[in-house]
Amino acid sequence: MTTQPTRLLSSSLSRRSLLCAMASGAGALALSSCSQGSRAPGSGTVEYWLWDASQLPAYEACAEVFKARTGITVNITQIAWGDYWTKLTAGFIAGTGPDVFTDHISKFAQFVDLDVLVPLDEQAAWAGVDESAFQAGLIDLWKGEDGHQYGCPKDWDTVAAFYNKDMLSQAGLTDEDMADWSWNPTDGGTFERILARLTVDKNGVRGDEPGFDKSRVAVYGLGIQDAGAGDGQTQWSPFTGSAGDWYYTNKETWGNHYRYDEKLFQETMDWYFGLVDKGYMPPRGAFSSTTSTDVQLGSGRIAMCFNGSWMFSTYAKLDIEVGVAANPVGPNGRSMSLFNGLGDSICKQSANIEQASQWVAFLGTAEAQDIVASYGIVFPAIASSSDKAVKVFEETGLTTAPFTQHVKDRSTFFFPLTYFGADVTAIMKPATDDLWANRAPASTLTAYNDQVNLLFETSTHATG
Repeated sequence: MTTQPTRLLSSSLSRRSLLCAMASGAGALALSSCSQGSRAPGSGTVEYWLWDASQLPAYEACAEVFKARTGITVNITQIAWGDYWTKLTAGFIAGTGPDVFTDHISKFAQFVDLDVLVPLDEQAAWAGVDESAFQAGLIDLWKGEDGHQYGCPKDWDTVAAFYNKDMLSQAGLTDEDMADWSWNPTDGGTFERILARLTVDKNGVRGDEPGFDKSRVAVYGLGIQDAGAGDGQTQWSPFTGSAGDWYYTNKETWGNHYRYDEKLFQETMDWYFGLVDKGYMPPRGAFSSTTSTDVQLGSGRIAMCFNGSWMFSTYAKLDIEVGVAANPVGPNGRSMSLFNGLGDSICKQSANIEQASQWVAFLGTAEAQDIVASYGIVFPAIASSSDKAVKVFEETGLTTAPFTQHVKDRSTFFFPLTYFGADVTAIMKPATDDLWANRAPASTLTAYNDQVNLLFETSTHATG
């Protein structure tokens, strides 16, 4: 059933009411939680929030160096992703949020629209940040439509395929087969043939052999955890990004018209989720919704999956021999990856903006990002620090080339940076879930796309 969109008209709603809408559901709980951790106004201590527990030690190390240099204490709070945004939004409402927080592109535009972020370029500390040191494109990803800098790039990520090397060998395939694969929406190309070969039913029959029982699969060639909502970052984005000239919206950043209704996109989605019908990819329900693809791969129930560079160390630690391959080459002749990155933003409500600005500016230096690089969790945003992270990553024995090559040869496309990011996700999640769970045709996405675009057509962002 088609869901009717909720119109968020920024011109007719106050910022407070918009924030309250964003914090609905668990908002009251979050408000209570945030209030308990409130700080004394103007205390000088910078409150910094992040969600990734694996990155906490790196930023604690950065905070120690920063304090030794400036005398400013940074108190770091780690909140799991599932609660992070609700508590952050509740903090905006109650005035108990952090001074600085780790920001995500999917949320960034709405925070800019709500005018709750500090323009970094208006702060004296920002003058010490060398914007040219960041990987190409990252600094602009955190600029508002007004040209102000609202986020300092902290890292970047791309997507590649992780696979079970033993399963590959048992199937009679080699790493070279993975390095030279391609796909198309007609017959799936060598990518689909590899998937078929890696898929095994409970009788030991492979997906490309006579008698294969797609209803009783023991090992799926490709695993996924969810349908990807509106971006499909670690699901279908490597394919929609290499299908032709399709992108999420009408502009590289700050688009105001989504393109989920286009034939090229829908053909690709029909092919991708059609892998379920062939038995090569698990139907929804084959795994728990909380069973991530690294767990699926480690359990031996899937032979490969796509995931982001931020998961590199997790896959490297699996109790199997893991390989990494670049995304298959698509009909446009290129292997493509979504290019995303996190940033640090300052809350306007902060009573410590000057100290917060110094902290953010420090995080934008090679010194700080070299510290982050040494922990081998993410690729820092500064190019020279990324090179250092590569060396740490490759101590695991896995190559980083499938991730870094996209940055080097510019075979990337941006995560959709638009207003109404939360609303787009709310609309598109059930839409793509329907493709996966019920095998609805991708043509149904046209109606959902109309709902998404109505958000822009009925708002002040209609002609951004």
